[in-house]
Amino acid sequence: MRKEELDNFKNKLREKKEELEKMLKEIAQKKDLTPGEWKTKFPYFGEPTPSQDESVDEVEEYSQNLVIENRLDFKLLDVKRALEKIKTGRYGFCEKCGSEISKKRLELLPETKYCTKCTLELNKG
Repeated sequence: MRKEELDNFKNKLREKKEELEKMLKEIAQKKDLTPGEWKTKFPYFGEPTPSQDESVDEVEEYSQNLVIENRLDFKLLDVKRALEKIKTGRYGFCEKCGSEISKKRLELLPETKYCTKCTLELNKG
């Protein structure tokens, strides 16, 4: 892969990383534990009122945010791994079969780990 192409993918990945971190900051706090670096915030709507039990709303929102945080965290992890692969010269190769991932696929999903063939195989099973 040419240097210009790698630079293009690196920029896309950095932008995606910033976007994911921004979304995560809205619903989670950064933590140092692995595999994820984020911990979902428990929302607080104030003291419950007689007409509405806000604790139920808090728990429901927390549950939804937990799922969203988990998905965003894994996407962020994939982006970081792709950036690391660029540094080490392993970017653009399928982690399953070792073949080169098409540039068209990388344009759509610069953080992808698998070629189209292996992705299809993994989704079947």
